[in-house]
Amino acid sequence: MNAEVLVLDDEINIRKIVSAMLEAEGYVVHSVGTITQAKEIIKQGRVEAVLCDLRLTREDGLQLLKWVREEQSSLPVIILTAHGSIDSAVDAMKQGAFDYLSKPFDRIELARVIKKAVLSFKVQSEELKNWNSSESPHPMIGETPKMLKLYGMLDKVASSDSTVLILGESGTGKELIAGAIHERSSRAKGPFIKINCAAIAENLMESELFGHERGAFTGAISSKPGRFELADNGTLFLDEIAEMSVEMQVKLLRVLQEKSFERVGGVRTLNVDVRLIAATNRDLDKEIREGRFRNDLFYRLNVVPLELPPLRERPEDIPRLIVFFLKKMGDRMKKDPPVLQPETLELLVQYPWPGNIRQLENVIERVMVLNGGGAVTAEQLPEEILEFEEQRFVERQATSAGSLKELVKDATRRIEKKAIEEALQETQNNVTQAARRLNISRKGLQLKMKELGIR
Repeated sequence: MNAEVLVLDDEINIRKIVSAMLEAEGYVVHSVGTITQAKEIIKQGRVEAVLCDLRLTREDGLQLLKWVREEQSSLPVIILTAHGSIDSAVDAMKQGAFDYLSKPFDRIELARVIKKAVLSFKVQSEELKNWNSSESPHPMIGETPKMLKLYGMLDKVASSDSTVLILGESGTGKELIAGAIHERSSRAKGPFIKINCAAIAENLMESELFGHERGAFTGAISSKPGRFELADNGTLFLDEIAEMSVEMQVKLLRVLQEKSFERVGGVRTLNVDVRLIAATNRDLDKEIREGRFRNDLFYRLNVVPLELPPLRERPEDIPRLIVFFLKKMGDRMKKDPPVLQPETLELLVQYPWPGNIRQLENVIERVMVLNGGGAVTAEQLPEEILEFEEQRFVERQATSAGSLKELVKDATRRIEKKAIEEALQETQNNVTQAARRLNISRKGLQLKMKELGIR
């Protein structure tokens, strides 16, 4: 669902321009001209950021800021000032404004500030802070349309006894979905047996699936049931099924068709009642074309296909996943989870996550281990995320139509911000000592911190 932003300005042309810019970025915009109208919309509880003109004709934008701080403590308010007065902007920041923009404003800067504000709201809002995954009716964390569609299919699939094929990249949660199908099915009281086909040696796969009799091969000192036997009256989950050899695929197909098999080295036919769920991260159409996967087995498995979207296609779910993992790691490590700076959260949301949810969980665990207290800064993230951001920044600048002056200004802001954050970290957030290190006045550092959005 697209974030909703409120724009308050008594100049209708300004409202139209700002609204058009934000709508082009994918936001739902509420445009109003008075504080009373703004309050009515905010009370509806859907707005995630406010852009408010500081000087209205008959009103003062700080009145709305004060009211928001009293009524909606986590809602970020960005002040828009016509004169670029640093004094008035700093005064607004002291009263709790999230950031400020000066007219005439830059479209890229507007988009950046709004995105940062929305992300900050998502993480710091009471709804997200108090969110508990155990209270969610869904088996996974995610509220995007693709995930809601997947949840809708789960109940329908679970009530049947059909074979299910789960498709998705590594780390997207295929095993969680398989478990959810089993738990919602009529077989829920039966066993849920899992096997990762990629982790079993080819010469042991047949024994793992169908079992073996004593003396069937060297080392078989006793009889052993296979996974199909163990899953009788329940569900068998074959993960990474595309890793299975073509020879084993033939034997698996026979079992699916006849519902019976013999143990390795045995002569007695065993009948089982097993529901099969398979999963793979490979493109099975390509595997079939290249002769690595049997076409007939694919059609046998692909009765009900479910596709899990990669994390990069549902970035709106990343803040909630981060909150979940911070709580999870905090409980395990017996420490309070740290707060993420908006810039840090922005990097995490924009990163493409080739390892998907599993990679995100590992990054959050790393943050929890290495964080020594205080908010998590971007510099505490792994190198691959920082390198991606640097590359993305260079690409943006290369394709931007901005002037040389704007490019220099943007680069200077980044350098100044990094230098100030390092000085504050080295002095345990002592502004006076940090100012001495940077060879500027204390007041000058405070103004620069406000300008750069450093808390």
